[in-house]
Amino acid sequence: MSNKSPTDNYTMLVDFYELTMGNGYFASGMEGRIAYFDMFFRNVPDGGGFAIAAGLEQVAEYIENLRFGEEDIDFLRGKGMFSEDFLAYLRSFRFTGDIWAVPEGTPVFPGQPLLTVRAPTIEAQFIETYILLQLNHQSLVATKANRIVRAADGRAVSEFGSRRAQGASGAILGARASYIGGCASSACAVAEQLYGVPAVGTMAHSWVQMFDSEPQAFDTYCSIYPSNPTLLVDTYNVLKSGVPNAIAAFKKHGIQRGAVRLDSGDITYLSKKVRTMLDGAGLEEIRIIASNSLDEYIIREVLNQGAKIDAFGVGERLITCKSDPVFGGVYKLAAIEDDTGNIIPKIKISEAPGKITTPHFKRVYRLYNRDSGMAEADLLCVHDETIDDTRPLEIFDPQYTWKRKTLTNFTARELLVPIFQGGKRVYPKLATAEIRKYCLEQVDTLWDEMKRFKNPHGYYVDLSQKLWDVKNEMLRG
Repeated sequence: MSNKSPTDNYTMLVDFYELTMGNGYFASGMEGRIAYFDMFFRNVPDGGGFAIAAGLEQVAEYIENLRFGEEDIDFLRGKGMFSEDFLAYLRSFRFTGDIWAVPEGTPVFPGQPLLTVRAPTIEAQFIETYILLQLNHQSLVATKANRIVRAADGRAVSEFGSRRAQGASGAILGARASYIGGCASSACAVAEQLYGVPAVGTMAHSWVQMFDSEPQAFDTYCSIYPSNPTLLVDTYNVLKSGVPNAIAAFKKHGIQRGAVRLDSGDITYLSKKVRTMLDGAGLEEIRIIASNSLDEYIIREVLNQGAKIDAFGVGERLITCKSDPVFGGVYKLAAIEDDTGNIIPKIKISEAPGKITTPHFKRVYRLYNRDSGMAEADLLCVHDETIDDTRPLEIFDPQYTWKRKTLTNFTARELLVPIFQGGKRVYPKLATAEIRKYCLEQVDTLWDEMKRFKNPHGYYVDLSQKLWDVKNEMLRG
């Protein structure tokens, strides 16, 4: 057993078959063969119209720091199944390949690459686990956060889920992904320290219980934090004691801007009553915050019922994505290069049509209406194709191939951008707030019909004629 913490170096955070295949490739003289892998997903969580890509920064940091230490080498030697030549190769192992990916915060759709790797076979294979781990987790949480934020309809949403997350990294990176997806803040303090996610928080029920009385608890808190305090009013009785005592504390300390938080009970009913009480006391600027096992469906429902809520705190159902907790991204071989540099497409065929892969080294274009700026379709092309946006382009619906859409007034943007070239990172490290801003801007380019929580309008993701022909020829062959 080792005393080393896995957080010291994530190089060994791999599925063991990455190592057995690597040893096999090395023994077969295939370690230098160039391979192309795509990371993509098959279904949008919760039956939504799109997902949000997130987790790329952590993938980039991992690849920059890939190193096998002597303790790792000794561990692998102890397994008794790896050659000494392979272990010597691992001692100087570094990533030397190329990576392209969609920027974090980009709305993405099933079947299109979120990330493409071109690298020597062992290197390309070895990084599979960590790529999937990060992109699957953070894309899942960012997608759920964006749904919840859209349900809140302009009201601030804070992520409250650290204590219900699956482990420390689930809490920290979940807070990061939630912020990218549109949350305004997080209860996770270290998420601000590490990633600039605004940390917020006031009191628990234990604060109120710790004092001899609720008025004393509120009075003490307002005296310590007179600037925009939030008082938790449901420890005993919201309407009979909590809100009246909060009003008294606000008035005693001359607080006009603050909040009360409801963490239980019928949120719609209570918020209406609380709003009337606050307004009647001349505290129109005091906000009402709601929490307690919320998600996008509950938030939308209480708002439709006229709830007087100004902001939401969402915990376990966001951080764990309780309603659909698996993103389902996969990492599949798309092509290899022969000794002369020719790219040879590869395809995985399955009796399940959804598991048939799209072969080749690809580009992905997003096509926007030139006048409205709205996204119209995505097009997957062979790597040597470019889109001429001065000529009409016919797009087929991915579900109904007889259904066509002709674009005549559009601009094309490549979605996959360089992240690594020749093993060197070329993509800048971005502030999380900048990624969040980009995400919300890009979601605004999607039609409202695609943003429905159930039965959203389908988005066109098509293959170019050249790529379609390559795929069908391989299927027939």
